[in-house]
Amino acid sequence: MSVRVFVPRDTTALSLGADAVARRLEREAQQRGLELTLVRNGSRGLAWLEPLVEVETPAGRVAYGPVAPSDVPALLDTGLLEGSDNHPLAQGLTEAIPYLARQQRLTFARIGVTDPLSIVDYLAHDGFRGLEAALTREPQDIVEEVKASGLRGRGGAAFPTGIKWQTVLDTPADQKYIVCNADEGDSGTFADRLAMECDPYMLIEGMAIAGLAVGATQGYIYLRSEYPLAKQVLDAAIARAEAAGYLGDDLRGSGRTFHLEVRLGAGAYICGEETSLLESLEGKRGLVRFKPPLPAIEGLFGRPTVVNNVLSLAAVPFILAEGAEAYANHGMGRSRGTLALQLAGNVKRGGLIELAFGTTLRTLMEDFGGGTASGRALRAVQVGGPLCAYLPESQWDMPLDYETFAEVGAGVGHGGVVMFDDSVDMAEQARFSMEFCKVESCGKCTPCRIGSTRGVEVIDRIRANQNRDANLALLGELCETMEDGSLCAMGGMTPFPVQSALKHFPDDFQRAPEGDRS
Repeated sequence: MSVRVFVPRDTTALSLGADAVARRLEREAQQRGLELTLVRNGSRGLAWLEPLVEVETPAGRVAYGPVAPSDVPALLDTGLLEGSDNHPLAQGLTEAIPYLARQQRLTFARIGVTDPLSIVDYLAHDGFRGLEAALTREPQDIVEEVKASGLRGRGGAAFPTGIKWQTVLDTPADQKYIVCNADEGDSGTFADRLAMECDPYMLIEGMAIAGLAVGATQGYIYLRSEYPLAKQVLDAAIARAEAAGYLGDDLRGSGRTFHLEVRLGAGAYICGEETSLLESLEGKRGLVRFKPPLPAIEGLFGRPTVVNNVLSLAAVPFILAEGAEAYANHGMGRSRGTLALQLAGNVKRGGLIELAFGTTLRTLMEDFGGGTASGRALRAVQVGGPLCAYLPESQWDMPLDYETFAEVGAGVGHGGVVMFDDSVDMAEQARFSMEFCKVESCGKCTPCRIGSTRGVEVIDRIRANQNRDANLALLGELCETMEDGSLCAMGGMTPFPVQSALKHFPDDFQRAPEGDRS
């Protein structure tokens, strides 16, 4: 009887040698006369254990990791195909690994479990139930369900998804669009990529439901060009969904239409901003648009457009399948549902952690992350991407939700959590924030374009002890100008990490850069 063995094929696992592990498994099995069925699943999101090999047993799937090709013979010798624990890489039952068992996976329940391109697998794990439910309901009913769930934009702005959908539904037009912002460019983030590479039908289903809700018949996934594997997976999944009737002119025999295509970005961080994204999607240079009009009223090609992040749209199938209350029962205050947190930077156990809003950074970094990879003490953490604040230890016990973080000038953003040990120079990090804005600004508005350039220069003067007090005051005024005068969040939020570094780590601005010290 053939034993099913799972080897992930997402970008992280592949970069760590998963293909070589799969080939070695097949070769060893053939040489030993073992019957083995190899399944290329998605990742479970436990990056520190990749490549994570799983074996199907009567008790459940048993995990081994991180596995190198050279480990395969010994694993087979010690009973890999029986799920034996007689090897140092044995992790026990996958679902019982504490890192995974402590999570509350709603959106990411299927990743690593299924073959990403198998519709049969997707259906067997509750796939397309949300779409089937949506096909029986009126558009307004669908929008009300999303409103009641409390779902807010997971791309960073946290705007209520149902309100945006209501605006598009209420705006008359001969053509409307659903645009998925898959231009995941924030430091330390990879949840969008995991969703697309490991469970692409979830995103397809969410976008089709959005189309039914607002009367849109065409969707586009705006994907960052640095995700070639996600492009391959999405293209293949869209083709299979069309063949099975889950996309196209006649969704499941309902007479309703929704078409979907993938479009690649060109490497510009600013195109993560929704209006710049729309400009790029139309074939223009990615410049930020003035608002109003809002994209929900005049968006892609001047038509009403829903622009949502991957994770916002990926949450919708669960909401339609299980009901708004099942989703809203997770979380706290106005932050409902779950948040996909991505542990990165100087961390011992990096990976994806999906939890209800309300956990703390200390829990994430210490209980899940296991502290720093270097073994040194943690000093700072940046949550939400390069435009969000650096947080000192005094702020690691706050509940992780939108409102609490906003009260202290921080942001949840897209859920990236980048950790720094006590060797970090926070003045250098502040400089990087300004330099990042300088490089990535679209250039349309002066506070962002010129302010970031001057910001780098001012921080360099401060670190060189050139009229330090006057330049510190100048930096504060510059940050205020950028925050109040910039056209979009690129320039408007760049001051946040700079100001937080100045506030919480002032001593770092009183010494010369490492290479300049005598």
